[in-house]
Amino acid sequence: MTFALTPEQREIRAAVARLCERFDDEYWLKKDTEGGFPFEFHQAMAESGWLGIAMPEAYGGSGLGITEAAILMQAVAQSGAGFSGASAIHMNIFGPHPVVVFGSDEQKRRFLPPLIAGKEKACFAVTEPDAGLDTTRLKTRAVRHGDHYVLSGRKIWISTAQVAEKMLILARTTPIEEAARPSLGMTLFYTDLDRNAVEVREIPKMGRKAVDSNLLFIDGLKVPARDRIGQEGKGFQYILHGMNPERILIGAEAVGLGRAALDRAARYANERIVFGRPIGQNQAIQHPLAERWIELEAAELMVLRAAAAYDRGEEAGAYANAAKYCAAEAGVRACETAVMTHGGMGYAREYHVERYFREIQIARIAPVSPQLILSHIAERVLGLPKSY
Repeated sequence: MTFALTPEQREIRAAVARLCERFDDEYWLKKDTEGGFPFEFHQAMAESGWLGIAMPEAYGGSGLGITEAAILMQAVAQSGAGFSGASAIHMNIFGPHPVVVFGSDEQKRRFLPPLIAGKEKACFAVTEPDAGLDTTRLKTRAVRHGDHYVLSGRKIWISTAQVAEKMLILARTTPIEEAARPSLGMTLFYTDLDRNAVEVREIPKMGRKAVDSNLLFIDGLKVPARDRIGQEGKGFQYILHGMNPERILIGAEAVGLGRAALDRAARYANERIVFGRPIGQNQAIQHPLAERWIELEAAELMVLRAAAAYDRGEEAGAYANAAKYCAAEAGVRACETAVMTHGGMGYAREYHVERYFREIQIARIAPVSPQLILSHIAERVLGLPKSY
């Protein structure tokens, strides 16, 4: 048994780190201040072939696994790009997975190459204002009319919808009261984000200003039947195939950002002189930083454990959720400790750790809360009664 990366995986990490050096702290600080999608970064990742890392070679991808995708995403976040950089390409890595698994050959040829080449961007439209994490209760409807469907409803917290050309959207084709069970009757589509029928309203938020989050108002969106992924009514089952990779990648990003924060804190602790000595000489500074290192190392192992299970085709739900939980908690503690290590300067934007602290909150909140993860583990792993 070994927990070491292969030479090829280490080269992925090194190559991504070299690319990210072109987008330094000042680049991301400016994006955090002024907003605006990081098109230059997205295009650089596309030109280097990274957007298709986990997509089939037949359609222009690299044909690698979620393990390699996690290594990539951790390297992006760890470069200092944080969730501003990671979220700019996140959807490309995990989002199309239901298309890869359940789409027809014609759909894959039509949809995947433009994503991999960076010519199109996509958003993931599942969450709704009145449903939250209870996806079976979503209200967006899709009604069949001959060779097309008409969609109406609302979606919320939809990242990159300001700049996306496409969206992967889940809608009800059968009302929940008519479905055999709540998880049935939902259908998945990958289609054009037609702004004549979709109003995209940006949500002001505490961090990651470079990557927009939005409320979508969908009114009579006409979707060709050929844009439906798989069978009608089985969209929820298809979406589940993208959820475990997403949790794994969020975990990898949280570890990366936590490492970026820890590195800055350690450097500052070595350089900052108070009472004639570097503050890093004091155990009150040393010990929290050492604890954060241990926690991040453990979280990374959990992420790799989950990714390996997924890539081997094993049941990975519990591991993916646990990886996201461990990494988010470790990342939050690392970013908080980095702020406190800097003292008053930790509150200053020029030292970047306050940005890291704001961005790491995403990992705790999305795409699933820590409380729901704990409930999932309690029920599915420990065999305890369902609590909700």
